[in-house]
Amino acid sequence: MAARGLAGQDELADGAGRRSTHPLALAWFLLIALLLLGAAAIAIFGKASDGEPSAKFDLAPPHRVAQAKPQPHATASNTNLIGAGPQPTAPMPPAPSPTAAPLSVVPANITKAIYAGSALIADPDLIEQTPNGPLPRIADNGRSPMTAYAPPSPNMQGPKIAIVVSGLGISAKATAAAIDNLPAGVTLAFAPYADDVQRWVIEARKRGHEVLLEIPMEPYDFPDSDPGPHTLRAGTTDDSNIDRLTWSLTRFTGYAGVTNLLGGRFMADGASLEPIMTFVARRGLVFFDSGSATRSAAPDVAQRTSAPFVQSATNIDAIQTGMEIDQRLSELESRARLNGYAAGSAFLYPITVERLAAWAQSLSGRGFVLVPASAIVQPSK
Repeated sequence: MAARGLAGQDELADGAGRRSTHPLALAWFLLIALLLLGAAAIAIFGKASDGEPSAKFDLAPPHRVAQAKPQPHATASNTNLIGAGPQPTAPMPPAPSPTAAPLSVVPANITKAIYAGSALIADPDLIEQTPNGPLPRIADNGRSPMTAYAPPSPNMQGPKIAIVVSGLGISAKATAAAIDNLPAGVTLAFAPYADDVQRWVIEARKRGHEVLLEIPMEPYDFPDSDPGPHTLRAGTTDDSNIDRLTWSLTRFTGYAGVTNLLGGRFMADGASLEPIMTFVARRGLVFFDSGSATRSAAPDVAQRTSAPFVQSATNIDAIQTGMEIDQRLSELESRARLNGYAAGSAFLYPITVERLAAWAQSLSGRGFVLVPASAIVQPSK
């Protein structure tokens, strides 16, 4: 009986042990299953943080950048402000050797003559260094930007015609098309706003074009029509407009003169226009009136100030069709035959570039000479 009792106790203990191991095994099984399910979910759906932004930091030491040398401020010896009269004579420094123009921009501090091919782009004798950039000036020997930056006129006899195409420097595609397709005798006018405008001016000068700078001026419907920042305003103080003009004049180099960008109201206001035209003339630049102002005061102001001046007789692409452009060009020829010269203005519309290129091909055969705008500046009477 005792033996059976002990055996019974052993059986009871063994059964209790087996019953106690079942919950533990089940717990381990559930834990392993959960871990496997979690790993599978991450593999399929990714971690919760995967969609969050992340940043990587480059802890390598930065490269050392050379410090630009500060540019000297303009001094009284090379300043030719409005009303200052002729520039004082200063000793001429030794002439530095010329260099080719860089691919992007002309440097701010110009110490030697810079060329694009055979065309002069910048000359330190023709530049006043300012904090805003290079400002054109008349050289101490009397040489002017109008003559130095103008391409040579064709050595041909016959009535002269000048065409100024404006709007370059804003659209790269349109600017490239105008430079590539228009004959070298066509003058190109560049707006002052694009960061790479100097590169386009270099290319235009290399192709033989004369270059003008467009000065933004107030139109009648300003600000609905807005030429852009630094617009010259009618009724504003002279000093304010001269500051705005100077900003535009320092955007690039290599131009022989300026022309108006819009400006119907400003060009009709002789009191506002006169100090601007005087300043431009004393900087050795030609003023080209695009003819956009129907009541322009520019001819009278140019007469009073003896400023180098050319006025467009017609806008050849006011109506942008091939037939109308050809008609305007024919009228320009008639005016040139009557007066010995004539000037027209245009915009770089594709149809304009196409018709001008075709017209110029046979121009010499009809006895006319295509010249830069500066070539038909008439002496003041």
